[in-house]
Order: sequence, then C-alpha cells, then structure tokens
Amino acid sequence: MNDTPTILRPNRRTLLAAGLAMPAILTLTRGAFAQAQINLTLGHNAAAGNPRWVAADKFGELVKERTNGRISVRVAGAEQLGNEQSLLTSLRTGAVDMTVNSQGSTSALLPELAALGLPFLFANSAAAFKVLEGPIGAELDQRFGKIGMVPLGWWDNGIRNVTNSKRPIVKPADLKGLKIRTPPDPMTIDIFQTLGASTEQISFGELYVALQQGVVDGQENPLVNIYSSKLYEVNKFISLTGHKWECSPFLMSQITWMRLTPADRDVIKGAAKEAGDLQRKLFADANAKAEADFRANPKLEVNEADKPAFREASAKVYEIWKAKPFGDFVTRLVAAART
Repeated sequence: MNDTPTILRPNRRTLLAAGLAMPAILTLTRGAFAQAQINLTLGHNAAAGNPRWVAADKFGELVKERTNGRISVRVAGAEQLGNEQSLLTSLRTGAVDMTVNSQGSTSALLPELAALGLPFLFANSAAAFKVLEGPIGAELDQRFGKIGMVPLGWWDNGIRNVTNSKRPIVKPADLKGLKIRTPPDPMTIDIFQTLGASTEQISFGELYVALQQGVVDGQENPLVNIYSSKLYEVNKFISLTGHKWECSPFLMSQITWMRLTPADRDVIKGAAKEAGDLQRKLFADANAKAEADFRANPKLEVNEADKPAFREASAKVYEIWKAKPFGDFVTRLVAAART
C-alpha cells in the first residue's frame, strides 16, 4: 500500500476565488478592530457635587455620545480608585487611563508644576489660564510627555484660602503656632513654613476627620473644596488670604493614548475641552456661592486677610524656587505671568 499522502493542488478557479475573498476578509477584520469596544477609567478625589465631579461625569457622557457608545468611560470620584498619589502611579502604568488630579500631588512627579502656585503669582484664574494657554503650557505638555502622561486640559482649582479652628488669620503672625494641613506640595509647604506655621501632609480624603480630631488646626483650599467637603463644619474661621492659585491637570496615560486611533484621540480632546470649559464656569459660580453662604452663616467667621502683608512675608519663596534645578523655567513663568 502506498502511504504517501495525496497532495491536492488548487485549480485556477479555487485560486481566483481565494484571491477575491482575501480583501473582503481583511476589510472585515480591520473593521472589527476599528469598532472594538474601548473601556476607559477616570479617577479623581473630588466629592459629589464638586465642579470637578460634575465635569468629569460630563466628559464621560460626551465621549460615549460621540462614539455611539463604542468608547465608555467609568468615572470614579471621591478616591474610589485610590488617593491622588496612587492614581498617578496607576496612570503611568496604564492601570488607570485618566485622572483629574490636584497640582500639589502631581508636582511630586513633575516638580516644576508646583511653580504655578508661587505666592500671589496670579491675581485670578483668568490670568493663570492665559499663561497656561501659551508657551508655558506647551512646555509643560512636553515635560509631562517625558514622564508618560498626556495633558488633556487645565481645570481650575482656584485661589486658595485658610481655615482653622483657633482664630481669624489677618496678619502672617497669626499663623505662628498653628499646625496647617497642606497637600504633598513643596510650594505650599514652603509658603506656610515661611509664614511661620508648621505643616502636616494629610490625604484630602482624611482631612475632615483630621480637623475634627484636632490632628491639625487648619488647612488651605479654594472655597469650593471647603464647601463641598464640609470642612467649615470643623473649622469655623475662614480667612480670605488668597495666597496662591492652583490648577487641576486633566491627564491621560501615555500607554492608553498610544492605543487610540487619531480619530478617537480627537474625540477625547474635544470632550476634554468642552468638559474643561464647563468645569471652569461651574468652579467660578460655586466659589462665589460658597463665599456668600459662608458670610451668611452665623456660625462661621469670615475675614479679609492683609494680603499686602502676606505678599511681602512670602516674597523670599520666589528666590528659593528660582534656585532650583528648573529655575530657568520658574524665571520664564514669572515673566509670562507679569506680562
């Protein structure tokens, strides 16, 4: 018996059919990949009702709507996916796709970002965004790229003020002897230590309890955050120091970004721009409402601080930061802010 296998040779008709079918198969395959479901995550630490929470939800809705549900975004606020430090770590590894983080926490990975919070550098948010939407912002985009992050926008974290449980803060000397919670932001730490306070770094999610239990006497934040997280319940003195401005950078993992098609990137950028515009407006409105409500609350004491005195007392922070390895960036930033 001959055990040699029979070799079936395709005839001309078979080859022709196969040749005609192959482009169709490739087209269907490419189409399947192009239409594959994409599930993204966006984590942040803001409380429900905060402008950051509302705008992050809006971003998710816009992406879903503009891709007919093909790209979904799971938005998780209030530290559901971890605190800011862990979110940033997850962002760099691609475990989390996006985060709207605070300037302070983000500066642990990009130290020069903290320079945006130089004392009294910006009179208001509009002045800050004017600088960030120019060459300074473009330079920061490049610097973020070197640490595996893609900036999608600059959200507002506002002009910051001090609250505490002991006394009104009118002059810098009123801070002496107080323990003030700050984010893990070297700029804020430098400002308050220069002003004579002692500082303690506590996660924002743990701040209410820390104030309630007297672990720290006070803290500093925009009025919006003080209001939405009810910090005024445990700190009756609200002093309008206006000592610095901060942003909330909206960041995407570079790993995730590289997986997206150019068309999907455009959708993400467009939705981020619209959500960012919403956040800025909501923030301004909420800040004004918070101040009005605080002033109307008989259980609280709201006071204007002597800002010229604070500006003078914190001036040497500029020299400290110009002496850092990225001092040239600080110099350019200050020049841009004063133009």
